[in-house]
Amino acid sequence: MPTALGPPGARAGGCGRELTGSVFRPVSEITYLEAIRAALADALREEERVFLLGEDIGRFGGAFGVTAGLWEEFGDSRVIDTPISEEGFVGAAIGAAWMGERPVVELQFADFISCAFDPIVTVAAKTHWRSGIRLPLVVRAPSGGGVRGGPFHASSPEGWFVGTAGLKVVCPGSVEDAYGLLRAAIEDDDPVLYFEHKALYRRLKGPAPDPSLRVPLGRARVARRGREATVVTYGAGVELALRACAELDVEVLDLRTLWPLDAEAVLESLARTSRLLVLQEASRSLGIAGLVLSLVAREGFELLDAPPALVAPPDTPVPFAPELEDAYLPSVESVRGALGELLAY
Repeated sequence: MPTALGPPGARAGGCGRELTGSVFRPVSEITYLEAIRAALADALREEERVFLLGEDIGRFGGAFGVTAGLWEEFGDSRVIDTPISEEGFVGAAIGAAWMGERPVVELQFADFISCAFDPIVTVAAKTHWRSGIRLPLVVRAPSGGGVRGGPFHASSPEGWFVGTAGLKVVCPGSVEDAYGLLRAAIEDDDPVLYFEHKALYRRLKGPAPDPSLRVPLGRARVARRGREATVVTYGAGVELALRACAELDVEVLDLRTLWPLDAEAVLESLARTSRLLVLQEASRSLGIAGLVLSLVAREGFELLDAPPALVAPPDTPVPFAPELEDAYLPSVESVRGALGELLAY
């Protein structure tokens, strides 16, 4: 289906290669979307048990063009178009993983992960614990606003799964992590929910990662060093925080994996700066913010020189009207304003 981000692109194949006709040529810079595609292609080439399934991911190349070119290379036995039934094809993927395959599911929009909530939380998350059977499943979910998707196609539902035993939840905020986290997720023996921010697909660019790159799940990274405050964020919040903090002595901590939370990295950063701001695109009562703030209240309270701050949208659905969506989403101005108040305390 066409989207606000335009038709599927022409690139395909492994990391750092561009498809032109049937010829691959090296490229030095790729987009966030191309990094995800490259991770899928390289995983398909290296492991025959990996296969993809989802709506329109074959000939059409996916709703956003992420899988463009993969059906042509790997065929319809490994790049499988499914009916519009998230509960059905996620359930089928769980069954395949149960039998030793390594399926990667694409949801057209993260909003519809609610349709598959029962098989993910009731079955996938509990299988390894209750039976010892490994369940190597990845569910890719394009999330987030900024593309005028409205209340049914622009939400950030990752918070529904934070705290669910047996699941891992990752949200890449860079081109390098888009590749490295997905490769690590596909090779992991537990179910991983991979939330990719669709507004970053073609906007975020970076060096083409090496195909050997794996980003360990469960470990945050310091995206920017600073001494006066820490911004804890993930996904599209990383780029936003870096722009907002460009002229400030503020540290940006990219969680990368939301669950399990890298609590040690959060507390270590707070110990260096003594001030905390949590930034998320999920509505303020959902998402990772509550987990981070409760961690700090329990284990890092004495490190604080000021009350923690939170920048997050209100508890409403994402508006469709462009002016309302712009007001709803965190912005450079709202982050700078919150940091100004935090630093002045």
